[in-house]
Amino acid sequence: MITIRITRHFREPPADVSKLRKLVRAVCSRFEVRQVVVGIGIVDDAEISQLNMRFLNHEGTTDCLSFDLSDEANPQEPRVFDLIVNGELAAREAARRGHGADAELALYVTHGLLHNLGFDDTTAEQARKMHRTEDEILQHLGYGLVYNSVPRPR
Repeated sequence: MITIRITRHFREPPADVSKLRKLVRAVCSRFEVRQVVVGIGIVDDAEISQLNMRFLNHEGTTDCLSFDLSDEANPQEPRVFDLIVNGELAAREAARRGHGADAELALYVTHGLLHNLGFDDTTAEQARKMHRTEDEILQHLGYGLVYNSVPRPR
């Protein structure tokens, strides 16, 4: 069973909760994760900055924080993923890059889930693979090319 909980601390951009649930289910299905609890918190710059410092000791804002809280000692239990995504940054980046804020937010959710599923983006090759996978998933769900979209000129 896939359980998804979405909490909004930041109201803009408006997030289509049903589309985010569909996205989480699609990612889990693609990677054959059948037992998982996914928590998604949509926050602003200030809140994610505080969490970024608290949990990663990184200063400043970011797009997504992802935590795999699964009990490794008991693999029969459902996996547990917590994602914190920055709705304020999603709105800014979407406007800058010329696509909808919902697509940018979906990118952040996908990115966090992929990290929890073992993807990494510390090397250039890992990042290319991860971003290609993100765009495949998002295109399949109708968001279009999001990560590799071309920013519109200002």
